[in-house]
Order: sequence, then C-alpha cells, then structure tokens
Amino acid sequence: MISAKRANLERLLAPKNIAFVGGEEAASAIEQCRHAGYSGAIWGVHPKRKTLGECPCFPNVSQLPEAPDATFLAIPRDKVVGVVNEIATIGGGGVVCYTAGFRELGGLGIDLEIELVKAAQDLALVGPNVFGLLNYVEGAHLWPYSHGGSRTTKGPAIISQSGMLSSSLTFNNRSVSFSYVIGAGNQASLGIEDYIEVLVHDPAVTAIGLYIEALQDIKRFSDIALTALKMNIPIVALKVGQSEIAANSTVSHTGSLSGDEEKYKILFSRLGIITVRTPAMMLETLKLLTVSGAPRGQKLAAFTCSGGDVAMLADCADTIGGIDLPKPKDSVKSMLADKLPPIATISNPLDYTTPLWGQEEALTDVFSTALEGDYHTTLLVQDYPPTKFSDDRRLYLADARAFISASQKIGIPAVVCSSLPENMDTEIQTFFIQNGVTPLQGIEEAITAISGAAQFGCKYATSLTGVTPIEMNPPGIDAQSIRNHDEWISKSWLRELGFKVPDGALITPDSAIDVASSLGFPLALKLVSTNIMHKTEIGGVILDIANDAELHSAIEALSMLPVAIESRKLLLEEMITPVIAEILVNVSNDPDFGHILTLGSGGIFVELLKDTKSLLLPASREEITEALAQLKVSQLLSGYRNRERTNIEPIIDLIVSIAKAAERLGSSFEELELNPVIISNNGPVIADAVLRACLG
Repeated sequence: MISAKRANLERLLAPKNIAFVGGEEAASAIEQCRHAGYSGAIWGVHPKRKTLGECPCFPNVSQLPEAPDATFLAIPRDKVVGVVNEIATIGGGGVVCYTAGFRELGGLGIDLEIELVKAAQDLALVGPNVFGLLNYVEGAHLWPYSHGGSRTTKGPAIISQSGMLSSSLTFNNRSVSFSYVIGAGNQASLGIEDYIEVLVHDPAVTAIGLYIEALQDIKRFSDIALTALKMNIPIVALKVGQSEIAANSTVSHTGSLSGDEEKYKILFSRLGIITVRTPAMMLETLKLLTVSGAPRGQKLAAFTCSGGDVAMLADCADTIGGIDLPKPKDSVKSMLADKLPPIATISNPLDYTTPLWGQEEALTDVFSTALEGDYHTTLLVQDYPPTKFSDDRRLYLADARAFISASQKIGIPAVVCSSLPENMDTEIQTFFIQNGVTPLQGIEEAITAISGAAQFGCKYATSLTGVTPIEMNPPGIDAQSIRNHDEWISKSWLRELGFKVPDGALITPDSAIDVASSLGFPLALKLVSTNIMHKTEIGGVILDIANDAELHSAIEALSMLPVAIESRKLLLEEMITPVIAEILVNVSNDPDFGHILTLGSGGIFVELLKDTKSLLLPASREEITEALAQLKVSQLLSGYRNRERTNIEPIIDLIVSIAKAAERLGSSFEELELNPVIISNNGPVIADAVLRACLG
C-alpha cells in the first residue's frame, strides 16, 4: 500500500471529523455515531437539506468546513464516482461506500468500479457494496444499522467479506468487545491485507479475526501476516467459499488431493494463522487471545467435577489435535491421593469429584498441587445455573475462586468453560474476565480455541529465536511454453541432475532380449507416452518379468493397448529390491501460492490412502523432516514391527534437491511428480516420474 493511501486509512480509523453524504441511510449512520459518543465534528451533505440527523448539512462536499477525515457515502450509484472524485480533490481521508451495484453485478458494474477506483486516487476507499465500519475506540461508526457492542480501549478487530456476518458478530453474548469491525465489500481499492497492515500497529488491537471468501494478493497477505506474527498480533481466519479443485487430476495423483482449500490451510499453518470452522469458534478464540493471551505450548491441565466431562474433554482434544494432556507426575499423584476422596481417579483431565464441590480451601490445595508440572494452559469445566438458583451458584463460585487462585500462582493462561454455551451468563463471564481468566462457552469451542492459540503461541515463540517462516515468492507460470514430458524424458532429466533412477532403456521388440541380457532379470516393462500419465490404470506396467519368454509376452500385452502408435514407447528397467517403503514426492507451481511440496505414501493407492502432507516452498530442511515424520508411511521407514530401518537423511536430501531443481526452472515449471520413490537399503530410487515444464 502506498504511503499516501496508508496515511488516509489511518485518518479513517481515527477521524477528527466525519461527513455523511446521502439521505435516510446517512441520517441513520449519524445516529449510530452520536449514540456511540463520537466527540469529533459531524457534517451532513445533501443538495436540498439544511440538516441531516440534527447535524448541519451542506449542499456538496466542496463546501464542507474542511476536508473530512472520514466520509460515509450512501447515494445513488450514478452519483458515486463524481462525489468520490470531489472528496479526493479536496484532500479527504477515507470513504466508506455503502452504495452497491458495482462489480458484484458484472457487466457495466465492473466498468463503473474501475472508474470509481480511478476517481478515489489515494483515498482509503472501503467497499463499495459494504455495510460499513464500526470504530468502538473512537465511537466513529460509519454504519447505517443498529448493532451490538460498546466503546472500548482494547479488543480484537474484525475484517469481513460478509456484511451480515459482521453485524451478527456484534450481537454476540460471549463478552467479546471489538475494537473495530470492518466490512471489506468488493475490495475495489483496499484489500484485507491493507487493513491488517494498519491494524497491527494500532495499540487498541489485540488480535484480528478474518472472514475470508478469497484473498486478492496472497504474496502481500503473507508478508503482512508475517509482520503480525513478529508483532505478536494473532490472526484468526474463518475461510469459506472453497472453489473447485484447481489442480489437473489427469496429470498427477496429487492433483486430486490438493485443491484451493488445502492450499489455504498450508498457507495459514505456515504463517501461524489460526483457522476455525464457525463464527462461534472465531469469537471464543479471539476472546482467549485477548483475555489470557496465547499459551507458549500445547500442554493442558484440565479439571472437572464430572466423569462425563472428562470423557468429552479427552475425546475432543484427540479429535481436534494440537493439545497434549500429559499424565501427572508420580510425585504429584502421590500428593493428590492424600487430598482427594477415595473415589477419585487421578488423571488429566482430573475429576475432583462432588465431595469436594464448593470447598474452596480444599480445592485450592488440590488445583495447586495438580498444577505442579510443566503446563502451558489450565482449564476448568463448569456449567453455571441461572441467577435464580443463588444458593447453588455460591458452590460453583467457590470452585471458580479456588481455580483462579491456583492458576494465578503459576502465571499461565487460565480458562473456564461451560459444556453448554448458554450455561455461562454475562455476570459469570464478567467475573472471570475481571480476574484474568477467559470464560469460554462450549467444550468443542474451548478446545478449538486453546489448540489454535497454542499453535500461534508456539509459532510466535519460535519467531523470537530469529527463526521465522521463509517469505514466499511465487514465480508465476509461463503456460504457453510448458509441455508434458513422458517418463523416459523426465527421468533422463533427473539422471542428468544426479538423481538415482533405475537402469533402463527404450526398446523395440527386436532389441528387447539384448537389453534384458544387459540389465539382468527381474525387470519391469512400461508403456511410455506423453498422453498417458497413470499407466497402471490401463495396465501399462508389467513387473517382475523373470525371463525372455515372460518379456516376449509382456511386450505383446502392452502392444495391444489402445495407445496411438506415434506416441507409443516401451521402457525396460531393472526392478529395485528389496523395498522398504514407497513414497510420493510432488512439487507443483501455483500462480498465487508458488511452489507447493507434497509428500505422501507412494504407489498406486495414493488417492485411496490420502496419507499426504504439504508445505509451501521454500521450506527449511527441518520443516521437510517434520512433514515426512507425520506421514503414516514414516513408520515403515523407522522399522515397523521389527522390519528393516532406513536412514532418513538420504531421503531428505532427495526431497530438498528436488525442490531446488523445480525452483531453478522458475516460471517454466508447472509440476513434477515422483511416484513411487522406492526406499531400499541402498537409499531412495525414483522409479517413476512425470514432468510438466519447459526444458529449453
């Protein structure tokens, strides 16, 4: 974002004066602003009115007392471009364009939006086609409808591509108070990344929540997200609107495994961005990050007064992942045995049982003892009865005070969650927040929030050591120059680069016996063609050929397959034995995300097993090693059930070198798939390869 536009966005977010241009919607927006207690000057603009929302009204923006820092625009579409140009000419700051009817309609609307962007010049243009902007820090609400929330000095900010969701979030009953709520609209001039760039430097912003349908500039978004990570500003993303699979599944096996949804997941994981599935999970995560902060690890100590809650917590943590529930140390178990009733089972989560319910002093001792370990977060599950059951509430609050006392002593993020979201009323939520404890509503929401916050906390802690994700730099794709290369050409290219491939040769029926004699049985015969990328699906591979007679039969069988004569080749190769495991290594080039590395269980069952892990490139050797270790096939590499182990380092060497080879091709590269890479006691051998690139 150019400096002038950034300065204008900063003016928009901290306006000393605001102009409201239009009729009833503008008057309604003035009312929202006045109700919030905005202290700056408010002016109306309307060609016929003397006042607008009880504020002085001017016939046009050129006659305003001074250039407005912020303008709310709700006028007919055909007037928008002229008025925006006028605001830019007099030196206005930013415009929230409520008016719709632009790119979202297609046709002439697209042309009109292009004119609008030109007219805006360096203005901070929000929208068009947007609900508006809520500023709870200044009370400067450029928003024509009723909304929830109240003035605050700190809180998470929301940037949303859905206006209605933005409004709905403000009515939450979860004690989440926002600093800003920004509707992105059509993002004609300002994208999500532009808002983040400014918000991460705003001391009022504790975290940023995103509702995303699509990102306009993934490279710039990534760079700014890394800045947010380094500044300890967490980003929580709810990504929707998944597009159809972008990869060409006829070219590679991994094409059917990595659509846009998967690419966004890889991107967000790399950047330390927390992903959630629902608005409720977004709110709970933002609340945890704001009240307690991000944990610096995944170890959770959990307490309940119910065996049912123990089971639900454990199941939820196992399903969601990213949470570790370490068993109490033996010394802690021994001490707890003296403090808990005999019916208690000492575990984590710990059911402290109903005989201790409401006994604040005894529970403080129990919680303090149980927390004598290397934990990063602590959690109490408790549902609170309505206020009319005041006699019972005191017992619940006794447990709560004991938990607060114990958690404050060790200084780690503390959470109390109700199993049912509605069983945590506003009074209880306020009580916990005032004591520095985060009240979360719903077990799944709580575990999701803790897991996500811990993910960010670990990523941030790593960044403090100077190790941050490598910036991505997509090379683009020169699609016109790229061609399919068959297995023989692909492997010849790899052999020239120093990679190990099976000894083999292209043959004819007449030369087959001589070549076989040179290679030695057993052998593999393959049908090679640029028109066939999945040979096994048409029976184009015959393995374990043991003698001349079997070779002759194999040649006859492949010759009968329905493949054009001019593109048909036969490749005879040595068999690689013994086989410890087969893996897949794929590098693809996405125009937006850049190079993507996918590792997985190899062979013909890739899609069926779906045992894959993807990384954005460039990636460190450590990241690649960790990704390989997360695959199920890694168990075979490490000697599953007393089978032969293999040295992992040569495999990592191969993967790193393949990634670099693809990188050197730049925009002349689209995809390289090695499947399988056979792992034997002599190291990795590339048994099959498919390349789409321009090799010069």
